[in-house]
Amino acid sequence: MAEREWFEKDYYKVLGVAKSATDKEITRAYRKLAKAHHPDTNPGSEERFKEISAANDILGDSAKRKEYDEVRRLGPAAAGFGSASGGGGNFRVGDMGDLGDLFGGLFGGGRRQQRSQRGADLETALHLSFRDAVNGLTTAVSLPTDEPCRTCGGNGAAPGTGITTCERCNGRGVLNDDQGPFSLSTVCPVCHGRGGRISSPCSDCHGTGRTLSSRKVNVRLPAGVEDGQRIRLKAKGSPGSGGAPAGDLFVDVHVSPDQVFGRRGRHLTITVDVLAVQALLGTTVAVPTFDEPVSMKVPAGTQPNTTMRVKGRGVPASHNHHVGDLLVTINVVIPKKLTKEQRQLAEKLAKSLNAEVDQ
Repeated sequence: MAEREWFEKDYYKVLGVAKSATDKEITRAYRKLAKAHHPDTNPGSEERFKEISAANDILGDSAKRKEYDEVRRLGPAAAGFGSASGGGGNFRVGDMGDLGDLFGGLFGGGRRQQRSQRGADLETALHLSFRDAVNGLTTAVSLPTDEPCRTCGGNGAAPGTGITTCERCNGRGVLNDDQGPFSLSTVCPVCHGRGGRISSPCSDCHGTGRTLSSRKVNVRLPAGVEDGQRIRLKAKGSPGSGGAPAGDLFVDVHVSPDQVFGRRGRHLTITVDVLAVQALLGTTVAVPTFDEPVSMKVPAGTQPNTTMRVKGRGVPASHNHHVGDLLVTINVVIPKKLTKEQRQLAEKLAKSLNAEVDQ
């Protein structure tokens, strides 16, 4: 394509995408338009199809797209630049090569070289007990996957049989309809683009060559992982194609509540009951922890809902966090019923306290 034509033709508008469109957005738009305007399914759309193909040939190639953008930016003055195709002259569809290769990935035919593509990211959920979340653990999650069928070795044919070359397309998977400089390709109706025919499909994979399976992925959770937290495991997602890296695995953590303990960041929380007279006079109580109970002194005159701290009995330390504490809230328990003797003593105490207040 000559630079002048690049300047005059807005390929972004042809594909209906913005100039800032990503490679994925361009590919998605191109495939949608190519399907809608392919001459085999929409007779009379050859010119539109040709225009869409030319746009994708430029914008779908990062180097050509960069040069095209530069030509568009500089305008007619860019006529002195070299073209992406290596020369001037008018555009011809024949310059794009065999359309069976161009649309191999779209219509299932041809032998176009597979482009490298990063694997897809995967998500899974992991349910933990409160104690496991606090202490941390290493566990495994099961992920669905497909793999080559072990029975047929991945070729889809029953053991002892094979795949015969399709006599209609001679193993290419597509049929070409040459119309001068414009060549159309369609999926072979006999082999459906595979290039071969299976007379006896494998009974396990039913001729697909793939079987559903599962794989285990180890997940190491640090001490103190919280409910709702998302853990990212790099390159543990779906495998990439063409040598590209695998996607990532995202693990959503769900933590069950505990009947005794709660959490406040790196600290554990607990509520301990103390009788009113004990809070008044002071006492020592046994406080549960994740290990053995500890003795804690409650000073005389401790008020209801007072929070006391037991050092180092919270969430264990991790690589970037210090060990937490145990926060103990004092719940002062007042008896609902008193004996006659207890009531007399309480009234005597009340009079004494009132006397002190009056003074």
